[in-house]
Amino acid sequence: MKAFLRGLSLHSVCEAAACPNISECFSRGIATFMILGGNCTRGCKFCNVEKRLPGELDNAEPGHVAEAVKRLGLGHVVITSVTRDDLEDGGAGHFARTIRSVRMLNNDTSIEVLIPDFKGSIDDIGKIVFARPVIIGHNVETVPRLYPKIRPQADYKRSLTVLRAVKGLSNGGIFTKSGIMLGLGENEEETLEVLRDLRREGCDFLSIGQYLAPGRRYYPVKDYISPDVFEYYKDKAKELGFKYTASAPYVRSSYRADEYIKPEN
Repeated sequence: MKAFLRGLSLHSVCEAAACPNISECFSRGIATFMILGGNCTRGCKFCNVEKRLPGELDNAEPGHVAEAVKRLGLGHVVITSVTRDDLEDGGAGHFARTIRSVRMLNNDTSIEVLIPDFKGSIDDIGKIVFARPVIIGHNVETVPRLYPKIRPQADYKRSLTVLRAVKGLSNGGIFTKSGIMLGLGENEEETLEVLRDLRREGCDFLSIGQYLAPGRRYYPVKDYISPDVFEYYKDKAKELGFKYTASAPYVRSSYRADEYIKPEN
């Protein structure tokens, strides 16, 4: 899989984020594509993606992603990106071109995107909405109190605005999805309030997983959460009205992403 991706000059978030599920997904011929290059302009303290000066956009990338989806025969594809605050539109136009390219070659493939916040720009979010993926995800990652330590260049309320904008611009026609990590020092009431906030914005799908520090220079793990606590939050999410919630230690936002929209869900 790594050789296949390199052959098309593509990045996967599976590798960049050091996902614990990479062996399972790669062995199944599944990858979450990461566009807009491999270097991020933000310095989140939990993320393993490279924080370096980004290069020029690869205009051939949308076509390469589309070709990869076709060759892998994917019925559902997840496309995410680094954050590109250096670009005028944050890379939203490139995102939209990638969605359209995938659809042109893979008409039966359902497309999910996991997007950055685009500094809260409704115009930029709209470019992606109007490309009509099935799911648009944006992760809040943690509770508001921890943002200054863990996501210093992000803003919790702005992230909620992204999810609200997707619902508004699509007239509710696109599913929204978000994810949080546990084990960063949050408490139960803070976590439940995040779930309530997400539902107030009409968020449909939720992923909850255990934070695992990619290395010693990253924010340390404060707690290892037991499986029964993950089940507790899954039950609470169901009570709040989420259409589907994946909650377990190794859950990540794009892990088994096709299961969120299966007919039985």
